[in-house]
Amino acid sequence: MTHRRIVIGDVHGHYNSLMALLDAIAPTSDDTVYFLGDLIDRGPMSSQVVEFVKQNAHPCLLGNHELMLLEIIGNNLVPNSTRQAWLYSGGESTINSYGGKVCQDHLDWIKTLPTYIDLGDTWLVHAGVNPRMTIEEQTVEQFCWIRDEFHSMREPYFLDKLIITGHTMTFTLPGVAPGTIAQGCGWLDIDTGAYHPKSGWMTGLDITNNLVYQVNVFRGDVRQFPLEEAVTKIEPSKICRRQVLSTS
Repeated sequence: MTHRRIVIGDVHGHYNSLMALLDAIAPTSDDTVYFLGDLIDRGPMSSQVVEFVKQNAHPCLLGNHELMLLEIIGNNLVPNSTRQAWLYSGGESTINSYGGKVCQDHLDWIKTLPTYIDLGDTWLVHAGVNPRMTIEEQTVEQFCWIRDEFHSMREPYFLDKLIITGHTMTFTLPGVAPGTIAQGCGWLDIDTGAYHPKSGWMTGLDITNNLVYQVNVFRGDVRQFPLEEAVTKIEPSKICRRQVLSTS
């Protein structure tokens, strides 16, 4: 049997939907399931998602929501406005899922998460890369937060690798419908907005067989189709350079 490589987009605390998605994908012990980060916040079961990924030793990236968690929890020097912004952006749901306090073993595990994973022909990162910098020059914040500079690239960053990201809900990109994967110059974005009422689709991508699996968080629908039927190509020139980072 072929060893499958499966990439899961932003889960955002939706544990039950993640279980439904994995039931549809049906990974075996020969397969590897990768997570692009943003396991937490917004949805009601962040602690359960983290525990599942941690206990099963699935490779997982640091997302901007995990980064915010690490910057805020236990740091009394963080301005209250920053703390409140995180709570408003889904952090409160995460705290509630832990019964009021994030457990130390989960924090310790999150601290170990890498910012990218190089699979040879595929490169996984939560948000993207700055096209004007080498990998070594880039910061954790860029790997976890970047948007428009990455999406507006007119040439692939790598000549021999496809970049796969989450972070930016695909329907916020020009011409991309809810539930659709976005394709740019040398990259795919598979964050189809699981938590957002406009979409609700959580996506898993089998990069070995180019198959897309999705479950709808709100309706429970499950679907599967070839990657080429799930992709919308975007025009880099239509990406507007936004200066303010959002907390998707």
